[in-house]
Amino acid sequence: MSAITRRGVAALIAAAAVTLTALPAAAQTKLKWGHVYETSEPYHKWAVWAADEFKKRTNGKYEIEVFAASSLGKETDINEGLSLGTVDIIYTGQLFAGRSYGPLSIGGSPYMFRDFGHWQAFRNSDLFKELGEGYEKRTGHKVAALTYYGERHVTSNRDIAKPEDMKGLKIRVPDAPLYTMFPRAVGANPTPIAFAEVYLALSQGVADAQENPLPTIQAKKFHEVQKNIVLTGHITDALLTIVSGGTLKRMSADEQKTLAEVLKAAADKATDEIVKSEKELVDWFKAQGKNVVAIDRKPFREATVKLHMGKDATWDQKTYDRLQALTSATN
Repeated sequence: MSAITRRGVAALIAAAAVTLTALPAAAQTKLKWGHVYETSEPYHKWAVWAADEFKKRTNGKYEIEVFAASSLGKETDINEGLSLGTVDIIYTGQLFAGRSYGPLSIGGSPYMFRDFGHWQAFRNSDLFKELGEGYEKRTGHKVAALTYYGERHVTSNRDIAKPEDMKGLKIRVPDAPLYTMFPRAVGANPTPIAFAEVYLALSQGVADAQENPLPTIQAKKFHEVQKNIVLTGHITDALLTIVSGGTLKRMSADEQKTLAEVLKAAADKATDEIVKSEKELVDWFKAQGKNVVAIDRKPFREATVKLHMGKDATWDQKTYDRLQALTSATN
């Protein structure tokens, strides 16, 4: 064999070696996880942790990129993206997912839970599991976890102590119909505005008030343009982690199981962090000079509960009764 031929064979062997080395990278699957929250919030932090953990447990086969702050679109967009193939995993409010399967909205409705323990009981219940299965049957997508989002409270430049004080108040709510139930129950004027636009709407007077949990109020800096934080606690809210059915079909059974475990662990970790944060933030907001108002929630609750089985209900009486019959996890 001539020197030229030997060099040619060597070159072919070297090229083949490079190609083989590159195969694992080429086989890697990149997934997109979209949400509307800030990178500073626990939801994002633990989503990034879940992405890293899933990559480790699948030996680098999967890489999940987490897109925060509505960078893949608003809530409606990312929900639609599950079917369009533009996103693989999302965090979303129950009322947004409930547009596809109405009964799932029950967990995000105002004054539906007596306390945090009641919400925990729901999260761990057969009822929640069945609602997730109903959503999956309707959409093909999998509800993988439920993360505590916090108690939603009203912020406003108007003083509020009783339901009557909210009459005519132009309050921003998320763009999902059931978020208007509480404002309407107390005579306020619900104004749907996209999450990314709320700060500007408040600062320009497009809305007089808004409602969100304390960690979100801090992260989005809504307190900078609102003087009162009124502890209405009108929704014990949570985020669903949903995985596209199309994405799951491309995974093996073991990979699906691993992803489910990782997403559930992330939800637990974020929940614990939000619970801790809520306990600390009242004093933090007071230190910022905000007027934090602890109201009597009873009249607000009574006004709202009357609407639970009214025209807004996207669940039946049996589902409602099962949820209300759950015993608080703290009992």
